[in-house]
Amino acid sequence: MASSSSQNKPEAINLNDTPSVMPEVWRPYFLSPNGPVSVTDSVMLNGVTATVVAAGLCTPEDAKCVATVSNMGRRLHVRNLEVKTLRSQVTILQRLLKESKKKGRGGQGGEQKAEGARGFLC
Repeated sequence: MASSSSQNKPEAINLNDTPSVMPEVWRPYFLSPNGPVSVTDSVMLNGVTATVVAAGLCTPEDAKCVATVSNMGRRLHVRNLEVKTLRSQVTILQRLLKESKKKGRGGQGGEQKAEGARGFLC
């Protein structure tokens, strides 16, 4: 009876211990690079597991919505690039217009020279 105190001690849990048998598969359709997600996998400790579970939770309707939003994002990005290009072209044209007006104020002779040069180049 002297050993009853040693029987009440709980065993220490080794967190690095790997099971000798494969853990039970939690959901077979949640597939990670290591295989299906098991009951011992953690979405809080493993980013890959979290991604696999989150992707598996999407329904086909969710996938359609994601595709639509992604498509809209791509179109907005392209449109934004077009707007930037047009803004830069407007800036260039405004600068050319200002320079042209300044040359025009300098006198009629300057304008005729520019006109003559254009005719020569064509």
